[in-house]
Amino acid sequence: MKQIAIFQSDLRVGGIQKALVNILNEIDYSTCCVDVYLYDKECFFDVPVHENLNIRYLPPMPSYFRLLYFGLVMKLSGDVTSGKAYDVAVDFSSYRNECAVGAIKANAQKRVMWIHNDVEIKRANEPKYRVLWHFFKGKLKYYDAFAAVSPGIIEGFRRAANIQDKPITAIPNHIDTGEIFRKVGAPVDFSVDESKLNLCSVGRICHQKAYDLLMTYLAEVKKARTDFHFYLIGDGPDRAALEKQIAALDLSGHVTLLGNQPNPFPYMDKMDGFVLTSRYEGQGMVIWEAKALGLPLYISKNLEAYNPGITGCSDMVQALIHAQKPAQKTYDDLSVYNAEISARIRAILGL
Repeated sequence: MKQIAIFQSDLRVGGIQKALVNILNEIDYSTCCVDVYLYDKECFFDVPVHENLNIRYLPPMPSYFRLLYFGLVMKLSGDVTSGKAYDVAVDFSSYRNECAVGAIKANAQKRVMWIHNDVEIKRANEPKYRVLWHFFKGKLKYYDAFAAVSPGIIEGFRRAANIQDKPITAIPNHIDTGEIFRKVGAPVDFSVDESKLNLCSVGRICHQKAYDLLMTYLAEVKKARTDFHFYLIGDGPDRAALEKQIAALDLSGHVTLLGNQPNPFPYMDKMDGFVLTSRYEGQGMVIWEAKALGLPLYISKNLEAYNPGITGCSDMVQALIHAQKPAQKTYDDLSVYNAEISARIRAILGL
């Protein structure tokens, strides 16, 4: 039996958290034993239950550790696995020092870090992340290999991290279409006006997701057509600012914020299209979930680099002005997409 340790900060609402849960659902536990180390007991997702899958909770580091150079953090920290031998230790977070120390200090033959975002652009856009990167970048030399959630973020990571001699494998996020199709039929107290073009997005309301830009696009769309409604599933630190912008642009009758939904799929299934205009991504797992539900995709052109095979819109305003309700929507189990991803996950974990 292969022994695998995975270190992740938490399983709260988020794309990284969902990506890990999807991997845990995909693993064949007849060939391996997996220990998942978490630093927060709050869980938003349904985690698989198996005798060879163990969830272990650990206390988080003091918050000021984020502003210590990683070399010092290493000196102040010990092995949290009690010396257990692992074939592979994975830092799935790639952000938190707890996860890095856990994977690096573990008695493992191989250490892997997952990369979830376009690090180069994220550093340019987010001052807080630049500060954190300055202090934790010293951890990167300890890993044997890296997994990037899209090929479009690999070269930027190599430049930002100055890593040229270690393997980086593109492993897009596995999409659990079985879960999607099981949950899509769940009853929800929600309906849409079928006479309108109903559009949605799913994501955290923050700078990266660029819902502020999308509101400016929708204001332009409204000048040409008013038969549309946009629903946003998600929450985040910029919600209050977004609500003010919606009111200022006179979009209150055309935009509804639905907040976080434990099961977004019945909501998405009622829509006529999916929209995402993120400033940058690692991949954008929700794009593929929308594709699985057969929704027409309206994503900004820059997101093509993170989602090979998906075509973006050069002019989002014009795309939405001319968008039509689909004659029919056909579910897609993404079998070819998922098969390749599963093979890459098995390869990097040595399964």
